[in-house]
Amino acid sequence: MAESKVGEKAVYHPGASSIEGAPTKLQFFRTHPSIMLMPHWHAQIEINYVTSGSVHYRMGDHSLHLEAGQMCLFWGGQAHQMDWSSEDSFYAGAHLPLVHFFRMRLPVAVSAKLMGGATMVTSVTDPSDDENFSRWFRYANSDDPMKAENAVEELLLRVERMFLEPYTVILPASHEGKSSDAEGAHSASVVRMCDFIAANFLEDIDATDIARSASLHPKYAMNLFRRSTGMTLIKYLTLLRLSRAQAMLINDNDNILQVAMESGFGSVSAFNKAFRQVAGMSPSDFRRDMRYNSTT
Repeated sequence: MAESKVGEKAVYHPGASSIEGAPTKLQFFRTHPSIMLMPHWHAQIEINYVTSGSVHYRMGDHSLHLEAGQMCLFWGGQAHQMDWSSEDSFYAGAHLPLVHFFRMRLPVAVSAKLMGGATMVTSVTDPSDDENFSRWFRYANSDDPMKAENAVEELLLRVERMFLEPYTVILPASHEGKSSDAEGAHSASVVRMCDFIAANFLEDIDATDIARSASLHPKYAMNLFRRSTGMTLIKYLTLLRLSRAQAMLINDNDNILQVAMESGFGSVSAFNKAFRQVAGMSPSDFRRDMRYNSTT
């Protein structure tokens, strides 16, 4: 995403970048926050750091207001929408695929809470964050692989540091009072499974194939992934496919059957059911509403 100047009120159009269509790619951004006319989702952890002004989000069944100097972390697989941003607002951050997320050393239960729809917020930031996010954006968008890798490694360390200082967990109403069954450090097996899913999510794969990629018994693999992420292997696989389908519905003119098949779904009925669970509407209605909003 290109760096933008603060000017007239900008509107975010899903599909304008490859966030939704490339769910396994790590992307940095640094821009004036654009309001969203509709919720969207993507299969990455999202990190937002507000450098000036203020913004407001709708996250499933809860909302969030952030002021300059605050940073938040949430799972993009839940439908979310930035529905307001001040004229002077500016923010930086990244979309972090799970394969990178699981490389970090985070406290017990953090990942499961995130996957369950919680938002982590911290006000413990300083001027170095402004400089770092700016440099990471430049490095990630350079043609130098070493600089890009450095940006990723430093970002992961910064997210880890977020949980060494005071932070707030904002739980969705549907999860308040529930305890997490997440275990300790994320194992190399979970990373291997995420790697395999990222490389093959458009193919005809199932839990057995994913478990085999990590040399695990299917039942053990499914339990391990659920304990580590708070969701099932199949749910994560489905979210990657839905993220790809979302971009196709917005950008292409393929019929629903083609979108379903090219997004890795075995049937239109399975695609429609999964899409409704995330978007709250059918793929056809989603495409219609998106195109209507983009012209108004």
